[in-house]
Amino acid sequence: MTRTGALGARTWTSLVLLGFVGQLAWTVENMYLNVFVYDTITDDPNVIATMVAVSAVAATLATLLVGALSDRVGRRRVFIAAGYVLWGITTAAFGFLSPDTVSGLVPAANAVVVAAVAVVALDAVMSLFGSGANDAAFQAWVTDSTEPANRGRVESVLAVMPLLSMLVVFGAFDGMTRAGQWRGFFVLVGAIIVVVGVVSWFLVRDRELTVRQEDGYLRSVVHGLRPSAVRENPGLYLALSAWTIWGISTQVFLPYLIIYLQRYLRIDGYAIVLAVVLLGASVVSVIGGRIVDRVGKVRFLLPAVAVYGTGLVLMAFARGMVPAILAGLVMMSGFMLVLTPIGALVRDYSPPDRAGHVQGLRMVFAILVPMLVGPFIGAAVIRGAAETYSELGVVKQVPSPLIFVAAAVVLLLILVPVTLLHRKEPAA
Repeated sequence: MTRTGALGARTWTSLVLLGFVGQLAWTVENMYLNVFVYDTITDDPNVIATMVAVSAVAATLATLLVGALSDRVGRRRVFIAAGYVLWGITTAAFGFLSPDTVSGLVPAANAVVVAAVAVVALDAVMSLFGSGANDAAFQAWVTDSTEPANRGRVESVLAVMPLLSMLVVFGAFDGMTRAGQWRGFFVLVGAIIVVVGVVSWFLVRDRELTVRQEDGYLRSVVHGLRPSAVRENPGLYLALSAWTIWGISTQVFLPYLIIYLQRYLRIDGYAIVLAVVLLGASVVSVIGGRIVDRVGKVRFLLPAVAVYGTGLVLMAFARGMVPAILAGLVMMSGFMLVLTPIGALVRDYSPPDRAGHVQGLRMVFAILVPMLVGPFIGAAVIRGAAETYSELGVVKQVPSPLIFVAAAVVLLLILVPVTLLHRKEPAA
């Protein structure tokens, strides 16, 4: 790769294909798996929150371990290819899990409990493979393959992938989930991930690392958790702290978003709402990525936070399809505009010999803490609001608009690390 800010076609193809399919898998795990549990196992929001939290722990451990290992061996491709294949297999396995399938093994009265425990355990295993492949190896490869001059563009494209994956899942597979065809849904998505894992072996080229990690393996795993590492890399940890707060804010409402649109707003065509919102936010993200590279990542961050916070407030008051679309456009555009500069800053501040290890830190700050905290805040808000609906004589809890208000309140805390970043690098 030439250090001119330009990336070749092979690199872009790898970025887009692996980034997109990885986010396709995470969309299923982060959103549709929650719906699967809600529809087929239990409506208890604490089960969903627990599943999210356990998954976050497993994903973080995998990223720390695989990221440090890939730094030491100087190779990412093998971890990407093998991990994606195993990720796809475990995703497909969800199609064979339900209270009905376990009722023959345990008394009927315990079938729901066993199914809930099983889905949490399988989600943890899937997260181990997925995070090792995507969050550790692939993300480290992206850092190896890019430079500060092009990271705004690259991050804006990668940031769009979760939105595009949602569009594909909603457009191509939502009918299967609404019809209760969960087995076919999970098997099909799993097969796609497996195929891309095989393709990645022939597509991805490892970059030669100019600086190799010389620490012992265990020392390299925990290096970033030491106070000395924080003192040596203040910009990195300020950016990660901002990511943590943004992540907690998103996790307050995101696990319950589809349920909210379906059950509280009663929008039957919620897929249309999501399609318009996600397409619009994707366009804004790509345009924003080019602006980030021009005006500076830190300078861009505070206005992006303001857009996201405004969108959260608007969503709390939106009723009906059109208002939900308009509010959602503001919210998700801000969502993406915050993510782009934060992700690019973390790459810029990554030590050259620890790109894989930094992905583990990213998981701690951006995934583990937000997913341990955010969903439980959301669950507490849902229980406190006590909104319900009746389906076939069964009363079920339903998310309320207060989840967006709570997310906006959490977001205010991001002003602390953003202000400190401005003081550290006012022109960055």
